[in-house]
Amino acid sequence: MRAWVATGYGGPEVLALRDVPMPLPGKGEVLIRVQATTVSSGDRRVRALDLPPGMGLLGRLALGLRRPRRAVLGAELTGLVAAVGQGVTGLAPGDAVIAFPGFRQGAHAEFAVMPATGMVVPRPEGMTLEIAAALGFGGTTARDYLRRAGLCAGERVLVIGASGTVGAALVQLARATGAAVTAVTSGANVEMVRAMGAAEVIDYTARNVTEGPERWDVVADAVGALSFRKALPIMTEGGRYLAIAGGLGDLVARRRGSRRPIAGPAAERRDDLEALVDLAQCGAFRPPIDAVYPFVDLPAAHARADTGRKRGSLVISVP
Repeated sequence: MRAWVATGYGGPEVLALRDVPMPLPGKGEVLIRVQATTVSSGDRRVRALDLPPGMGLLGRLALGLRRPRRAVLGAELTGLVAAVGQGVTGLAPGDAVIAFPGFRQGAHAEFAVMPATGMVVPRPEGMTLEIAAALGFGGTTARDYLRRAGLCAGERVLVIGASGTVGAALVQLARATGAAVTAVTSGANVEMVRAMGAAEVIDYTARNVTEGPERWDVVADAVGALSFRKALPIMTEGGRYLAIAGGLGDLVARRRGSRRPIAGPAAERRDDLEALVDLAQCGAFRPPIDAVYPFVDLPAAHARADTGRKRGSLVISVP
């Protein structure tokens, strides 16, 4: 099969399309023929070894010293079950599924193997490949952080980086919880973010949210624009700072009075993926799609991600 392999750390040019051995499903596993995947901010960070402040050494130890240990990137996909391993029930060849390899990666290939009882759920009839492929990365991250924050209806949430994959999920899922969402993005994305349900949208090029009198119960920073310390002046008593792209400082930060930071990798839970499918089906969550690229042009999607200007997900169509 063909797969995009990261031969080292660097720009999109380190990616090579190669023939690699076809994976075989073991006991309790399924083989999925990938129909669509995405290039996420996580894929870009791994490929470029572009890590939050203070995470360089820890990142190399986790990802690989000289090149990505998991050379085939890709955290989310949708496709058709091609084969099942021993003991698998409930899934059969031909079934349409949505899968989230997450930290296991491996979605930037024509086939991928996943645990049948893990992050693999049915794809509803009528759901487009683009939406199905883009549900997992932003959605599971947003759900995990909002759950850890204990977000309640009626609270005020500030989402920084609201036009990205994770930010867009935060806006929609916080709104679905009953929170009042203020979104921060560039002027070009104001209308898109407002259409996702933000009660207020702030153009960061025209206004610095840290300098105003407003306070929020939850400050969700999807792009590492602030830090827990810098966010303290705009947090209410009992406020929570979600350091989704935070560095080592946020990871080790301690609460200040009743205000606390929440940091670290997002959990990967099957029930989150199932919930996201349900929310997409009822119209409460729809990941925005920036562009769709053919499989052979996957490095171009990485180049787009490198600009920092993508609006939502970059979907890769796999023939």
